[in-house]
Amino acid sequence: MYNTSVLDHFLNPRNVGCLPDADGIGVIGDPDCGDYLKIYIKVQKGKLTDVKFEIFGCPAAIATSSILTELAKGKTVEEALKITDLDIIEALGGLPEPKIHCSNLGAEALHKAIQDYLAKSSKQKALQDAKKD
Repeated sequence: MYNTSVLDHFLNPRNVGCLPDADGIGVIGDPDCGDYLKIYIKVQKGKLTDVKFEIFGCPAAIATSSILTELAKGKTVEEALKITDLDIIEALGGLPEPKIHCSNLGAEALHKAIQDYLAKSSKQKALQDAKKD
């Protein structure tokens, strides 16, 4: 049912864990299948220098989250925002049709983490600007 790439990322997931000092956090869940994903990002000079995840989910959800971290790490914020569900599926070499929805979690959680980072960055900039006045 699963190809070797999916099985490899399920059995040996990359970048598992949390980042206590994360610059952005994105959380998403799928109540229909019970999957729950939390993505953590660290950003320096506009690039994602670290991406980690915690998940409760099926093998496909674990594999898609793992490959997502590899796709996102080292990308600029703008490049990471362009990662899609299709990019994740293609990077894994495909998923069985009933498991395609699992790829939706990763891209959306990553985008939420980036939005969280951007919101925090805007607040910090506003505070710094206010201190200058």
